[in-house]
Amino acid sequence: MACPASGHVPASIIIANFNYAHFLKRCIDSALDQDYRNVEVVVVDDASSDDSAEVIRSYGSRIKSRLKARNEGHASAFNAGFAESSGEIVFFLDADDYLYPNAVSEVIEAWDDRTAQAQFRLHLVHDDSAVVDVYPPPELPFDDGDVLPQLLRCGRYRTTVTSGLAFDRATLQSILPIPEAPFRQGADGYLATVAPIYGDVTSIEACLGVYRQHEANHSSFGEKLAERARWRIAHDFHRLAALSRRADEAGLALPEDACLRDPTHLEERLASLCVERSRHPVDGDTRLRLAAAGAAASLEMNASLRRRAFLAAWFLAVGTLPRRSARSVLSWKLMASSRPAVLAQLSKSLRRVVG
Repeated sequence: MACPASGHVPASIIIANFNYAHFLKRCIDSALDQDYRNVEVVVVDDASSDDSAEVIRSYGSRIKSRLKARNEGHASAFNAGFAESSGEIVFFLDADDYLYPNAVSEVIEAWDDRTAQAQFRLHLVHDDSAVVDVYPPPELPFDDGDVLPQLLRCGRYRTTVTSGLAFDRATLQSILPIPEAPFRQGADGYLATVAPIYGDVTSIEACLGVYRQHEANHSSFGEKLAERARWRIAHDFHRLAALSRRADEAGLALPEDACLRDPTHLEERLASLCVERSRHPVDGDTRLRLAAAGAAASLEMNASLRRRAFLAAWFLAVGTLPRRSARSVLSWKLMASSRPAVLAQLSKSLRRVVG
């Protein structure tokens, strides 16, 4: 690949927007203000009812735009944006997030001929834009390089959200269009799940942008715990179905029980079953079975021994405590806002200790 400073490799930043007019200008400006010269910005508005269209039109020919007549969701916006783009390296950016000026140049600097996907950390902010954390937390190492064995073993590897991802155009041409019905929300989950079949994942530890969490996020932590868990379970099953199809095309096999070796998936299964058993979507699940699987999967994570042991103990506690106590333990881990002040402080201390 040519020297990034030359701007020889064209890049595209695709911004997907729905009713985020109050965030959109900062997002578009961040894409236009990259210190890398050869960047096109494509903005797709998914039939917003706020002032988004006016914000987009104000940029004129500085951006490419697509104003959709109907709201069709995340995957549809990604598909439409890709069709309008031409870059060899393609970034996807949610309109409530934004990139730092060096994001594209840093990614291209790290890229090599084997890369199908790049991923980087993001600063986590709330509505007021004050940085409160790093996402994903730095004590949880990214998976890097050939992540396919890990992906096929348990259906997941350590990755990030939309705004921390970039993809090789040839890879996207192989895996798009994204299925629009199952990935109306969470289209990034599809991309990051199937892209590693076509090449390596290049991980960058630096924070190259901002991930904004607020009450309007589809999967925000402010939602009811069981409702969020059921959505994430369904999303995981859609991801695994897509992975299974793509793996089969490549002559690879995804074990039927892959998700039972994924601690993140098992957390959500356990939350759904424990909090609202009558609406739990997976027949045959029991708290003890999920807890045992979660403890075993935790001990195989790519993390420190102390963190693995702590998470395994958490699974076993939720699986064996009386249901009322188990619900409290669940919510304290999965929904930080539910923690009493003393536990919130203890959590911060434990995070440093077990990192």
